[in-house]
Amino acid sequence: MTHSSPHGPVDATVHPRFVGPPTFARLPRIDEVARADVAVVGVPFDSGVSYRPGARFGPAHVRASSKLLRTYNPAQQVEPFALQQVADAGDISCNPFNIEEAIGQIDAGARDLAATGAKLMTIGGDHTIALPLLRVMHEAHGPIAVVHFDAHLDTWDTYFGAPLTHGTPFRRASEEGLIDRTGSMHVGIRGPLYSPQDLEDDQVLGFQLVGSPEMDDIGWRGVVERIRSRVGDRPTYVSLDIDVLDPAFAPGTGTPEAGGLTSRELLSILRSFAELNLVGADIVEVAPAYDHAEVTGIAAAHAAYELISAMAPRPGAERA
Repeated sequence: MTHSSPHGPVDATVHPRFVGPPTFARLPRIDEVARADVAVVGVPFDSGVSYRPGARFGPAHVRASSKLLRTYNPAQQVEPFALQQVADAGDISCNPFNIEEAIGQIDAGARDLAATGAKLMTIGGDHTIALPLLRVMHEAHGPIAVVHFDAHLDTWDTYFGAPLTHGTPFRRASEEGLIDRTGSMHVGIRGPLYSPQDLEDDQVLGFQLVGSPEMDDIGWRGVVERIRSRVGDRPTYVSLDIDVLDPAFAPGTGTPEAGGLTSRELLSILRSFAELNLVGADIVEVAPAYDHAEVTGIAAAHAAYELISAMAPRPGAERA
């Protein structure tokens, strides 16, 4: 039997990658540590999807795809599991048949974890889960600057009359005053819309937009500059729909759109977030039934790793 070390992942030089605990990056469970600075938590919920189902299996798939993650991040020059205690908090169980009840359960589960002082790195699940997570973040930090990576705006009003779906969380969050309307933005938006009104409504709700087609003109460094300029030092929450990536890099998702970011572009942008006041993050919409060779799961696992690394305190630097 293999076990996690008291603080970090299982030693891959002692135990092969394909054995050990089924936790994210083979990290210790949250009940195996005295406290956690970052809690990786799954939310296996996908009852809010409008097209392909299956993201309820996303947390397990991303965990399985994270076994090759190692302890030193050379791109950020940081050891994310040494500078902070990171632990796997398991999954938040929620009702798959009642969206409103599920949102309440996600809210309660996330609130309990946040009350311990841990930052949340949440793995979904569909994008509906962002709404209760933002409610929890708002309670702790006030209005949140949201950096939303997605092919889609997710600020529509209703779908078939339903106000709570994976296409509506940021409209509800803006209406509830959860987000900072002067500091939030979308990154990677592309594809057809219903009408120009979609974009007009989105601006009113408080989002600036960097579309995927702009990557050819300004590159990932230009995107980073736009994010820094918009977000500043505000408490910032990252919500990452894996379909921000082109289907070539993330086929395992529910609503794929051609023309997305590459994995390299996304990871480069996320690495810059070490300079932001990052208070939490989610990665959603990984649907393993449409994945092959863990392509999507690996991309999601590495995105989570970069975000966890960005949360790590830097020696000599003040961190929120």
